[in-house]
Amino acid sequence: MEGEGCAVTAFVHPLFLYISAMEKPYLALSPEVRAALQAGMPVVALESTIISHGMPYPRNVETALRLEEEVRGHGALPATIAILGGRMKAGLSEAEISYLGKQGPRVTKASRRDLPVLLARGADGATTVAATMAIAQMAGISVFATGGIGGVHRGAAQSMDISADLQELARSSVAVVCAGAKAILGLALTLEYLETHGVPVLGYQTDEFPAFYSRSSGLPVDYRIDTPLEAARIMQAKWGAGLAGGLLITNPVPEAYAMPAGAAETAIAQALAEAERQGIKGKAITPFLLGRIEDLTGGQSLEANIQLVLHNARLGAAVAAAFHMPE
Repeated sequence: MEGEGCAVTAFVHPLFLYISAMEKPYLALSPEVRAALQAGMPVVALESTIISHGMPYPRNVETALRLEEEVRGHGALPATIAILGGRMKAGLSEAEISYLGKQGPRVTKASRRDLPVLLARGADGATTVAATMAIAQMAGISVFATGGIGGVHRGAAQSMDISADLQELARSSVAVVCAGAKAILGLALTLEYLETHGVPVLGYQTDEFPAFYSRSSGLPVDYRIDTPLEAARIMQAKWGAGLAGGLLITNPVPEAYAMPAGAAETAIAQALAEAERQGIKGKAITPFLLGRIEDLTGGQSLEANIQLVLHNARLGAAVAAAFHMPE
């Protein structure tokens, strides 16, 4: 047994030392992002699944560029994250964003589990919330703005379908600004899972957990906050106390673009029934449901989606600026 223990040590530790010495060889920061991080300036991570899998071209590219403009316009630097040519990239050029938008679903939808395979194969990947959080932490980015997180799927008691986003929130020390979990999910179960894993759920100027397309779900958040500075102080206290892992800052969709909860639920129920009849599961389920809900709502859900993610980018920039504010 002693010999076996030595063999394991000899196998694991040199690899760890190699990666440390090479300063994360699979991670590539844009010069602008690298300079901002080195200077202690606010940076906001943005995901790329919304580009390749969340919206049709060219709306996806237009929205991604607008997100970056919103972050810049509110005091922070955007860092859109993706896998390109087997490298985890934080900070994409306009040409790279356009490439992901034109490729669309042909680009692998990449969660944490997909990263080693894509890196080894020199492939491309559009990062989900989970993968974006993991890469943001590697890069040293503390704030990530997205649309809605994944969660516990309806019927999970039978399917065990639980998004990797939730486990990543427990693992990666990144604050995620979102409009709650996607409304196609079991929101009460999602909140229970987050509570079990010690992830604080904060409501920005709200006492209720937002339901993505709708402003309220009838479910309470853990704590209400009313300013970006409050969020920043909670982040500082959490990580300063050695409490690893992320936190969720939920930001309701702007009222002018919110969908009535009943109308959203009717469309979701029909889309879920169609997905079940067609046997659509796994990675394919969320893009299918979002697409069908868009059709069923005459495009209203897509406009709500675009506006809520822009709203979150603005708040993410404000939180990042407050987090990096000199004492």
